[in-house]
Amino acid sequence: MIEVKVPISSDYIIEAVKKMKKHERESFIEDLLAITSPDYMQSVKEARADYKSGRTKSHKEIFGE
Repeated sequence: MIEVKVPISSDYIIEAVKKMKKHERESFIEDLLAITSPDYMQSVKEARADYKSGRTKSHKEIFGE
């Protein structure tokens, strides 16, 4: 794997994230979680497997609304 280091300050990153639209920020945070958390990725894989095999319930089934 090739590693590239880019000198960017944390303040610069924070400001860039603050300027993102809400959906962009949520997507960025989800991607960040995905690349830094094996547990998060495992939970996504499990959720996808549950969905594909039909092991899901609707909002109405769970909450009765």
